[in-house]
Order: sequence, then structure tokens, then C-alpha cells
Amino acid sequence: MQTAAHLHIAEAYYLVLDLEATCTPKDKRIPRTQRETIEIGAVMLNAKSRCIEGAFQQFIRPILNPHLTPYCQTLTTIDQATIDQAPTFTEGLTALLHWANSFGNHCLCAWGEYDRRQLQRDCHRHHIKYPFGERYLDVKKTFATLQRTGEMGLLAALTKLNLGFEGQRHRAIDDAQNTARLMVKLHENLVNMD
Repeated sequence: MQTAAHLHIAEAYYLVLDLEATCTPKDKRIPRTQRETIEIGAVMLNAKSRCIEGAFQQFIRPILNPHLTPYCQTLTTIDQATIDQAPTFTEGLTALLHWANSFGNHCLCAWGEYDRRQLQRDCHRHHIKYPFGERYLDVKKTFATLQRTGEMGLLAALTKLNLGFEGQRHRAIDDAQNTARLMVKLHENLVNMD
């Protein structure tokens, strides 16, 4: 039997992160190494109360591919004018860290490995030390283990737990909030099984 301990962390908070990055249609794919973050979304989930205590959202101006493809604009609903006025990755990350650190100790988590790897690539590109260390909770993998399923997308996982997607898909802030909602529901289900 699975227990709620599988979602327990030593830190006081889960920093639930999601990123959107530059993208193209599959037939004209930008290599992963050249994708750049264009939106950071995060929520701070209290590890004890399972309440979301804050949210952070920031658009980011890319430097390698400063012009978003029509595909990327349609997928993310982020337009070029918004990106042109956005701060750099360095400024956006600084703002995220200032916000996150105001809550105290936290564990970075996201749906899968993509967001952490993208964040690491952006830090490397901008000559910034990756600020989150090795501690990381892959919610996608945790969900698959606890639900005894194969890994699946966030929308399918929400559906499996009888949760609808709230907000706009492929928007970082909404994906982060939905990941946090899933974590809360998953914890409730586990507690009810104990």
C-alpha cells in the first residue's frame, strides 16, 4: 500500500514550477539546446497544510531566437509584443528567487524533468549558477509510482484524478497551478487509503 509519506519533504514548501519555451512545429524543430524560456510560472504549496500560499508569473525575453514563431504564439497564447517588453532570463530568475526565498526553505518540483533541464540550460547559457541544487521532486514520476500507471501527461493525470484543467494549457502559471492541485488531490487520496 502506498502512503502519504511518498509526498513528504523535509522542506516547509513545494516550489511548483513550470516553464514555457521557444518552440516550432515538429517539422522545423528548434534543438532542445537552443530553446529558451519565455515564461516562468510557479506556485508555493505549503507542504503541511497543502494550501497554495502564493503565485509567481514572469514573461522572459529570449536572446537566441527573439522572434516567436506563429506556432509558438498560437500554442502558448503569448504574443510577440509581450515578449519584446519582457525582462531577460537573468532578471526573471532573480525575481523568482527573491519571491521564492521569502517563503523560507522549499523543494523544487515540476511535472517531469523538462522544466528542471530547461532551467539548467538557461542558467548555463546566461552564465548563472543553477540555484536549486540537487533536491528535486519529479511529480510526474511520483504520480506514476503512486497510481501504478505508466508516465502520462498532466492533462491525463488530472483526468485520472477527476480534476479538470483550470486555465489555459501551455501557460506556465496555469500548468504550475494545476500541478499543485494534482499534488493536493493525490495526497488526499493517499491519506484516505491509510
